[in-house]
Amino acid sequence: MIKIKNYTHGADIYTTAIELDISENSIIDFSSNINPYGLSEGVKAAIIESLEYADRYPDVNCRALSEALSEFENVQKDYIFCSNGAEESIYRIVNFLKPKNAVVIAPTFSEYEHALEAVGCKIKYHYLKEENDFILDEDILDDITQKTDILFICNPNNPTGQLTEKKIIEKILAHCEKMDTIVVIDECFMDFVSDNEDYSVKNLLGIYSNLVILKAFTKIFAMAGIRLGYCMSSNIRIMDGIKETGPVWNVSTIAQAAGVAAVKETEYLKESLEYIDEQRKYLLDKLDILGLKVYSPSANYILFKCTKDIDLKYELLQYGIMIRSCANFEGLDDSYYRIAVKKEEDNKLLFRALKNIL
Repeated sequence: MIKIKNYTHGADIYTTAIELDISENSIIDFSSNINPYGLSEGVKAAIIESLEYADRYPDVNCRALSEALSEFENVQKDYIFCSNGAEESIYRIVNFLKPKNAVVIAPTFSEYEHALEAVGCKIKYHYLKEENDFILDEDILDDITQKTDILFICNPNNPTGQLTEKKIIEKILAHCEKMDTIVVIDECFMDFVSDNEDYSVKNLLGIYSNLVILKAFTKIFAMAGIRLGYCMSSNIRIMDGIKETGPVWNVSTIAQAAGVAAVKETEYLKESLEYIDEQRKYLLDKLDILGLKVYSPSANYILFKCTKDIDLKYELLQYGIMIRSCANFEGLDDSYYRIAVKKEEDNKLLFRALKNIL
């Protein structure tokens, strides 16, 4: 029998649909943090047009996409490597560097840990404190020594939704530069932050050669099924190395065309952010009414804690609603849950279901 992959993230509507014996399209998925606007019309049109050329091999250098991203991010084109989602960039970075010792904050996105374990790297967790609302501060510097080969930080952090101040990141980068430590900053949710220029460290790429930034089209552009991401660094050794670590044709012709179209969708981004901000406020207000402990988010998802002896994920599935249990996040337990900010009608359904359950 073929072994089914043990999926540890949200968004596994396929397994859930089989277990509940329902259509996957009938599940309201709050477990994946995707822009509720869905694919923009411009991206849809670009995908359809690109099908005409799907018989060609894709450009291995992603030239048009790299040019578009260079303008979108305001960074040098040579600093950009395009990948099959941000996850591929994570594994390529780790597979090329083959670190022996790493520091990872907890709780955070689990693929850093999985990639590191795959190369036999020893992981030291820097646990974020609940009493400090899971905010990262400079006490992490105590965990970074000359033995630390690589550090992963997610900003805004997943699943907590908390932002790390830019001045803290700069202190970390400066300290890690002295320790000869590579710093990978995951900014996949940074585009959901309205004042993201005050938090993103992409303007530091030319200053710190130990800095690598992860980004993806998955979340803000709602392109999860297309699989498109990228990483950025001024470190030519790393950029050249990760290009040689993995398959050559890693980004399809269709994904490249979709990415070029996506970064032009300025009005789509503006409307999305305004809508998400409005709906996030609605959810925060309703979760507060229900007496749930909420950790104020800055992205398109909300971490909350339920102290009642109840399995909210299971109970909500009876309403056809799937949320993310955070029990398998290092540093959290089964009282924590994460929900995405979705469309108004879905958010109202979630509130009514939670009200009935609680």
